[in-house]
Amino acid sequence: MTAAGGTAGPGIAAARTTSAGNGTTGLTIETQGLTKRFGHQLAVDNVDLAVPHGAVFGFLGPNGSGKTTTIRMLLGLAAASAGTVSVLGLPMPQRLHEVLPRVGALVEGPAFYPFLSGTSNLHRLDAASRHAAPATRTARVAAALERVGLSRAAGKRVHAYSLGMKQRLGIANALLSPRELLVLDEPTNGLDPQGTREVRSLVRSLAADGATVFVSSHLLAEVEQICTHAAIMSAGRLVAQGPLAELRQAGETRIRLLTPDAGAASEVLLRLGMSPGRGTPEPDGDVLTAVAAASRLEAPEDIVAELVAARVRVRGFAVERESLEERFVALTGEGFDIAQ
Repeated sequence: MTAAGGTAGPGIAAARTTSAGNGTTGLTIETQGLTKRFGHQLAVDNVDLAVPHGAVFGFLGPNGSGKTTTIRMLLGLAAASAGTVSVLGLPMPQRLHEVLPRVGALVEGPAFYPFLSGTSNLHRLDAASRHAAPATRTARVAAALERVGLSRAAGKRVHAYSLGMKQRLGIANALLSPRELLVLDEPTNGLDPQGTREVRSLVRSLAADGATVFVSSHLLAEVEQICTHAAIMSAGRLVAQGPLAELRQAGETRIRLLTPDAGAASEVLLRLGMSPGRGTPEPDGDVLTAVAAASRLEAPEDIVAELVAARVRVRGFAVERESLEERFVALTGEGFDIAQ
């Protein structure tokens, strides 16, 4: 895990290491000291972001935490007040015209001509790109619509689309040409459960094809299902980042123990570096809950072995690891609906 202003953890440090033979850092996105001020308001504060090649990277934070402002700076849509941005190994916004054709993005919701069909909208958007090949436009538009499940609605006017259909049309626009990086801001916003599953599957398939996918979201359950890495923003600062497994391990882990020998069990748990609470009586004994840092927790079988060796009768044992949502709340003290 990487804390703001701290040293990168093993996963990020390895990603920053220069790869032999190609001179790259192993990062699709890298920022150093990225800062954005609006007058006296500090919206993004000294952010060091590191997104490895091929990752599905979840970008998390409450409303107003600086996520969308950060994304706009990554794409050259807003100027940074300080710091540097590198996307696909090139500095932004200095090399913007080389970077953007290799990036697909859906930021702050899709905007389309409401009285044109989905197909016509994509044709117009594709025609506006000087890098798009006119000869393959019809085939590429059809393929993008099919990939997001809108083939049957391709001829329907967009004003008749649901919010979820518009969201998928926005993703289709990002997929009109092969992309090395996909930046998706709240891609499942407004989708029903079936649409959410389709987008989840789409994100996985994009990563399997070799693209790096950067997903800004407030849906922690979705991030846990599709992302390999994540970063957490709070009040404009990056409070943690790294592989998902490292983020979870940095938090607390609880064990629940059912035993009639609560006193002896507490002594063993204390000796193993855990903090047991007062037992809750149940018919088969007392339920003890003990908390430890996940990184210091002994293997469950070793804990049970120590208890048995101390003649503690173990009638039930479970390990409850901190979820990403619990880790988020521990780091920010907030829920996702709290505006800064």
